[in-house]
Amino acid sequence: MSLLQPDPVRSASRAVASAPAPVRGLVLSGGGARAAYQVGVLLALRELLRDRPDASRRLPFDVIAGTSAGAINATALACRADDFDAGLDLVAGVWREIHADRVYRTDAAGVARAGAHWLAMFVIGWALRRRRFQRPRSLLDNTPLTGLLDSLMDFPRLARNIDSGRLRALAVAASDYGSGEHFTFFQSAAAIEPWSRTQRQARAQTIGNAHLLASSAIPFIFPAAPLPVDGEQSWFGDGSIRQHAPISPAIHLGADRVFVVGAAAPGTRGFVSAATAARSGQYPTLAQVAGHALGSIFLDSLAMDVERLERINRTLALLGPGQLADAPLRPVKVLVVAPSQPIDPIAARHVRSLPRPVRALLASVGATEARGAALASYLLFEPGFVGELMQLGHDDCLRRRDDVLAFFD
Repeated sequence: MSLLQPDPVRSASRAVASAPAPVRGLVLSGGGARAAYQVGVLLALRELLRDRPDASRRLPFDVIAGTSAGAINATALACRADDFDAGLDLVAGVWREIHADRVYRTDAAGVARAGAHWLAMFVIGWALRRRRFQRPRSLLDNTPLTGLLDSLMDFPRLARNIDSGRLRALAVAASDYGSGEHFTFFQSAAAIEPWSRTQRQARAQTIGNAHLLASSAIPFIFPAAPLPVDGEQSWFGDGSIRQHAPISPAIHLGADRVFVVGAAAPGTRGFVSAATAARSGQYPTLAQVAGHALGSIFLDSLAMDVERLERINRTLALLGPGQLADAPLRPVKVLVVAPSQPIDPIAARHVRSLPRPVRALLASVGATEARGAALASYLLFEPGFVGELMQLGHDDCLRRRDDVLAFFD
C-alpha cells in the first residue's frame, strides 16, 4: 500500500475513536397500575446488561423522562442513578408489596365520602350550590400516595447525581388544566433552553413530589395538584393528557437513542372490542367508555409518536452526509418494548382482589365486568395483578434480547 494513501483500517479506527458516545434516553409512559410492567422490563434489562464487559453500577441511561406513574418510576431510578441495582431493587420491592391503600384511600368512609360528593352533585347540585357545598375534586382520595413517594424518593441524591454528571437530565410531564397546555418540567446540570411548541411548553425546575402528584393525577379519578409556572400557581393533572409527542422531551434533552416502555399491546385496546359489543347488542357501560377515553390519553399518543419518529428517520436516511449535517433534524434510534398481550384480560382476572369498598364503587359503573376491566386496570395496585404484569414485562424484554443488546452497542 502506498505511503501516500491513508490506511483504511487506521482511518476507520480514528473515526470510531472520535465518534461521540451515544446519549441514551429512557422514556416511561403512564398508565396507573399498568406501570408495573415497566419494572419487569427493567429487571430483564439489568440481567441482559450484567455480563457485558462495560457493565457499570450506573443507570444505563443518560436522560430519563416519565409521565404519570411512569414519572414516579423514572424519578425513583434517577434519584439512584449512581447505583442502578439499588434503585431498581427498591422500586421493584415497592411494586411487589404494593396494595391499593398505599396509593389511594380504600376504606369505606374514604371511598363513600368521595362517591357521595359526586352523587350529590349529580342529583341535587342545584340546591347544594346555594349552600356553598364543596365541590368534589376527584373520584378517589390519593392522600396515601404522598407517603409512598416519601419512601421512594431521595431528591438531594438526585441533585448530586445530576450535578456530578451521572445523569444528564430528568423530565416529568404534566398538563395544565388552566391553559390547556402540556408541560415538561426538567432538571439538568447543563443550561438547556426551554423549548416551546404548539400546546407544549418546557420549564427548568427542581423536581419534587408536587411534580409527581401532578403528573400522576389521572383525570376525574385523582385530584389535580398545584405547581408554579412563571411565578404563578396553576393546577395540573396527568401528564398523558395532550401529550402528543411523549418521546420528544428525551430528544430535547440530548438523547439520540431512546428506549421506550409502553403500557399496551400494539394495536390492542382490550379483549371485548366496541365492534363485538355492538354486534351483541350490548350498550357500552360507563366504565367501558371511561376505559376507552383513558386509553386514548395513555396509549394512543405513544404509537403515533413512534410512527412519526420512524418516518423522520427514513427521510433523513435519504440525505447525503453534507445534507444531513445541514438538516435541522437528526436521526434518533428508538426501541419500544410493549406488552405482548392485552392487559385488560389480566385485570379482569384480578379485579376481585381490590378492597370491597373500591370494588363496589367500580361495580356501579361496570368496571368489574370483563368489558369494563380497562378502567379497573389503572387502579389495580394489588400484588396479583402487579406481579403478573412484572413477569410479562420481564419475559417480553428477554424475547427482545438481540434488539436490546444492539441498542446498547
